[in-house]
Amino acid sequence: MKRPALFNQSLEKGFAVLQAFGAERPSMNLPEIASAVGITKSTAQRLAFTLEALGYLRKDPQTKRFSLAPKSLGFAYRYLLASPLVERANPYLLELNQKIRETVNLSEPEDLEMVFAARFPSPTHSIVHMPVGRRLPMFCTASGRAYMSALSNAEVRAILDGSDRIKYTPTTKTDVEKLMALVLEARENGYAWANQEYYRGDLNIAVPLLDVSGRPIAAINISVSSSRWTLEAFREKGAPMLIEAARKISTSPPSRSALAPFHRGYGISDPVRSRHSKTT
Repeated sequence: MKRPALFNQSLEKGFAVLQAFGAERPSMNLPEIASAVGITKSTAQRLAFTLEALGYLRKDPQTKRFSLAPKSLGFAYRYLLASPLVERANPYLLELNQKIRETVNLSEPEDLEMVFAARFPSPTHSIVHMPVGRRLPMFCTASGRAYMSALSNAEVRAILDGSDRIKYTPTTKTDVEKLMALVLEARENGYAWANQEYYRGDLNIAVPLLDVSGRPIAAINISVSSSRWTLEAFREKGAPMLIEAARKISTSPPSRSALAPFHRGYGISDPVRSRHSKTT
């Protein structure tokens, strides 16, 4: 694909180097970086040297292997710090978490996945550790289906057709027509659900968040354990609470006192911020 004239390929390669590190490649030497990113060893050397000098990579003096440095976390931190949606949603997500005493999340779309941008774990139970930044497929998660429920049918089908519909658990739905039916059901009911489709034992329901034009921009969800809830009881109790939380996020800017704990946690000295934006 031809890039626009203003596109900076060197910057693209620099980000590609950072993104090449992960659970499968926690550290790499220069040939491994070059292979992972698809660049020459000399380019890998220049990029790795620059990223190390900037503090985003560190190099083991004995093995000469590179790994991500703590400074790389700054990108995620700055996103959370600067996101009007996360700031606006946080007090209401915490309120919902305290009411239902289960895990509450906010996730945003990225390509064919939903990315966790805020998370309030259950104070008593946890099915699996799900850090902010974790990505899950749209097709088999309540958040993804909730997000898709506010899209056109053509957009939904394009997402489903483009997804690698892996059967992660025995209950994962992979048939496109059955998935379309679940999205249409979510559109009608105002919320989506998923029954242990990515993790065994994990039940979740979700509601979309819309912008002022009615387009979906995110989803909020509640996650519970199937050992403590039936899907029917969970949907009956959780869905109205989740829909109400979404309504508050969309229509009611949180008070200064509600935001204060989050501002202190983020190190924001001035509690008054003018960037509250309505999402519907």
